[in-house]
Amino acid sequence: MSQGVDAAAIAAFVDAVDTDPAVEVHGLMVLRHGQVVAEGWWAPHTAERTRLLYSISKSFTSTALAFALDEGLVDLDDTVLRHFPEYADEVGASQSASITLRHLASMAAGHRHDMWREAVAGDPKDPVRGFLLSPPDEAPGNVFAYSQPCTYTVAAAIQRRSGQRLSDYLRPRLFDPLGIGEVGWLCFPPGREQGFSGLFARTEDVAKLGQLYLQRGRWGDTQLIPAAYVDDATSVRVTTDEGNPDWSQGYGYYFWMSRHGYRGDGAFGQFCLVLPEHEAVVAITGGTEDMQAVLDHVWEHLLPGLDAAAIDEDAHADLLRRLTTLGLPPCQSESVPARAEHIDSVTFSMASSSVGATATAFSSITVDGAGDGLSVTLHERDNALTFGVGDGEWLASEPRDARADVVPVAASGGWIDDDTFRVEVIFLETPHRIDIDCSVSTGTALASWRGTPLDGGRLKTLHRPRD
Repeated sequence: MSQGVDAAAIAAFVDAVDTDPAVEVHGLMVLRHGQVVAEGWWAPHTAERTRLLYSISKSFTSTALAFALDEGLVDLDDTVLRHFPEYADEVGASQSASITLRHLASMAAGHRHDMWREAVAGDPKDPVRGFLLSPPDEAPGNVFAYSQPCTYTVAAAIQRRSGQRLSDYLRPRLFDPLGIGEVGWLCFPPGREQGFSGLFARTEDVAKLGQLYLQRGRWGDTQLIPAAYVDDATSVRVTTDEGNPDWSQGYGYYFWMSRHGYRGDGAFGQFCLVLPEHEAVVAITGGTEDMQAVLDHVWEHLLPGLDAAAIDEDAHADLLRRLTTLGLPPCQSESVPARAEHIDSVTFSMASSSVGATATAFSSITVDGAGDGLSVTLHERDNALTFGVGDGEWLASEPRDARADVVPVAASGGWIDDDTFRVEVIFLETPHRIDIDCSVSTGTALASWRGTPLDGGRLKTLHRPRD
């Protein structure tokens, strides 16, 4: 393999995550010296789809901050009130008045826990105000707490000063120069992109962001963001002690320090790993709650192969074959029972209060076996989505919900016993999938998320926003 990377090490990483029941990987890209040396996606996930990156969004917001600083729109030592002076009288002399953008960028606003609930409860129309009205527990700058309003407020300040949504601000400055295509960013409230989460982009786009930082802000012949900002953002600005080894190495400006290099990461296994000592970038997208396990597999299996003294050509060929045949297993079903003929069109109410069920926004599911193929409809109180279901395989489609929004899914289903029909659904633009077991005898269904979405899982947030 070119660029001095051992294919056997990458294959060992793939083997490790595929056999670890706590881990589910959806996409992998490995870059060395700016070249892609390995990439693969676990079907039905594909390279071209955008996906919800959760908190890797913060690292893109950090990049927007770099541009805004360079253009003089903001300064790290600005107080939040400089950009939101209308709240000064209410904040008064509380410690909220001394919170600066520097404190926010390093998650050191002085609170001891995430303040998102308090911020939204304080003012659902403007969480910046709600955040400021919840004074810090300690003097800002002295304590780390991973708190969503920190990033939200920085993003809000940039959007206010630039007069643009964050994605529009980044389009000519970052997205177009890096060749990043369509993205979407969830808003709250309407018109203000979240900043701390909600960005939908491709695995390749994550890799490109990592490569930009590896090159200290330079892309081709252009210095896009100042090298000094990259150095500051990717070094320890505040110490951390989060229990897991890779979350206790310190924090920069919306980048975590790692046991090796530094990273942006997002819930359920989204990673942008930058390894300067190896001149490498590893981008991973997935659907797992045990994120430390993913990093452990990277360090144990993949990392040693980034400085290979000898290259095994046979291992290279084997890896290429392996990467083109990756896939998530579809629903494992039994033979069709006699009662299958009675579910031509049956609606099952969601028994979310039963043991083994997960609270969902879905109120019921309709299974329709009439016609040429099986389809299901997921019902919410004010929305619904209908799509086809594969028999022993994933059937990918791009149906529109009742609001006419495209919600890409892949579904597989079948009978798991004489009474129970299971539907497994992957929301392809997110890390999330849900299993729904429909009982013919009771007329009810049990739903189980494999990693419950942080907002509980609603159709309107299980796909990329499309203007």
